Amino acid sequence: MSLKINSGLFSDNFIDHYAVLCVTIDAEFKEIRQRYLQIVRILHPDSSHLLGDLEKEIANSLLSKLVNPAYQKLSGEKNRREYLSILSQMGKRLAQEAASIKVETQSAKELLAAANVSVSYQKAIAQIAETQFNDLQQAHKIIGEISELNLVYLMRTSGRKITKPPSNQPHNPGQKLPSTQTLPLKGESLTEKYLRRAQNLLEIDQLSQATVELQDALKLEPRNSHCHSLMAMVYLKQNQLKMAKIHFDNALKLNPKDKIALEWKPKVDKALGITNSGSQGTSSSKNEEKQPDKSGKGGLFGGLFGGKKK
Repeated sequence: MSLKINSGLFSDNFIDHYAVLCVTIDAEFKEIRQRYLQIVRILHPDSSHLLGDLEKEIANSLLSKLVNPAYQKLSGEKNRREYLSILSQMGKRLAQEAASIKVETQSAKELLAAANVSVSYQKAIAQIAETQFNDLQQAHKIIGEISELNLVYLMRTSGRKITKPPSNQPHNPGQKLPSTQTLPLKGESLTEKYLRRAQNLLEIDQLSQATVELQDALKLEPRNSHCHSLMAMVYLKQNQLKMAKIHFDNALKLNPKDKIALEWKPKVDKALGITNSGSQGTSSSKNEEKQPDKSGKGGLFGGLFGGKKK
């Protein structure tokens, strides 16, 4: 089976390593490594559950000819920096030729029209990553689709530094997300990098991944108020009000002026039936908090966050 790919950036006689691994162009090494290990578990003969000689042959070709070279290219900081420089130049050229560029996949067409290209791009890549290698015979086409997304993203963000900026746009139009402070990209600490990634993931409802980033941040700085407030927002989106309250309380103990905690803790307290004196409200309030939400709207704050992901 041929693994030749002609879509997206591949059509420029270029190998799109980010598309092969299905990570965003602004992904940092930790994300790249995590994704590579996920793919290896799927494709490597020692860990995969592939049946049939054809599947095993395709998996071996994907791993040896595309996946391993992609990881080798992107795992070294110097190589990755040089590669990103090439992509930035390609983005400038693509922006100049935007009128003549045609994309074939629906996801790329939607990204062309998206109001917030960064958030839409991250969401699209995350969704495709879940099923990228479900059908190995179609894997090269899926990689081509991802590369089209990369092409559109580069074209629409031409001139910007390739980084992962926090977005001020909510994932669901018309739905309010917490107002969070923007973290610096230059000279930021390792904890700040974890928090920035967690904030981005929170805004596109990738809650489990956001939790991992925040747990790593708390290991480094357990007394970081912003980290506790973001962790509280993760629990709030999951309708785990008691856990959200614990982290909001921690955030305010560490920083009484924490904006997120000041805005949302009173709402959580009210939902839990807690008065200003700290006492619990009526027994009905207790029972309501203990009962799991079965409305399909994501719990008490489902209306604020747009509900559970479909």
